[in-house]
Amino acid sequence: MNQSTPRRMLAGGILLLGISTAVFAQLQSGRYDSANPGSIAQSAPANLSSGARFEAGAYPSFPSQLATGDGQQETVSFCSQCHSTRYITMQPPLPAATWEAEVNKMIKTLGAPIPEASAKKIVLYLQQNYTPETRKQ
Repeated sequence: MNQSTPRRMLAGGILLLGISTAVFAQLQSGRYDSANPGSIAQSAPANLSSGARFEAGAYPSFPSQLATGDGQQETVSFCSQCHSTRYITMQPPLPAATWEAEVNKMIKTLGAPIPEASAKKIVLYLQQNYTPETRKQ
C-alpha cells in the first residue's frame, strides 16, 4: 500500500461525513424548496369546522393544607403568588430563625411583594406551626 492510499481514505471519509451532516441537517430542519433555498415550507393548518367550539377548564385550585392559625390567611395569600403552599408543608421542621431568614430571602432576594406587617405575621405563623418544637404531625 502506498502513502497516498490512507490520505485518499481520510479525504473520502471527511467528504462522506460532510455530505451526511448536510443531509441530516436538512431532514431535521424542515422541508426545503429548491426554487427558494432560503425558505422553509410549513404544513397547511388543519381545516376546522366553522361551528367548532374549544374550551379550557378552570385552572385547578387546591385547598391549602396549612395548619390553622393566626397568619394562615396572609401566608396563603402572599406565598401562593409564587409557589404552592405545599412547599411549606413538605419542608422539614425548620428552626424559628430559619423561617425568618426564608421569608426575608423571598422578599429581599426573590422580590416577593409582601408588606412588612404581613411578613411579620407570616414569620410568626411559620414559627408557631412549622418548627421542630411546634410542628404537628
